[in-house]
Amino acid sequence: MPYVNVPNDLSRVKTKLAFNLTKRQLICFGGGGLVGVPVYLLTRGAVGGTGAMFLMLGIMLPAFLMAMYEKDGLPFEKVVRNIIRARFLRPGPRPYRTQNIYATFAGKEVSASEPKSQKRRKCKGR
Repeated sequence: MPYVNVPNDLSRVKTKLAFNLTKRQLICFGGGGLVGVPVYLLTRGAVGGTGAMFLMLGIMLPAFLMAMYEKDGLPFEKVVRNIIRARFLRPGPRPYRTQNIYATFAGKEVSASEPKSQKRRKCKGR
């Protein structure tokens, strides 16, 4: 009797269209091929066969990366968008800082001439 491996979570199963590839993979590979092959054919005479091949690979690799890369069920462009949002567009960590209104009574008043590192403690976050 043949043994067939059935995944527990059927929502992760992706439908395959042709050549055991998903629609997304077919579109990305096709787009990479439509851009890369003419680049190779047009630059083969100017930079030689090896140089044209490396140029073609460099142009086609981003399309292949977009087709194959997936992290936590998210495609490449969504992962990159989330990284850009988290690192550059959103504000960074906000440390908890207070002003001690009782410092004057305790004789520990912080003057304006001291460096900021002595005025406030740095948050030990990321």
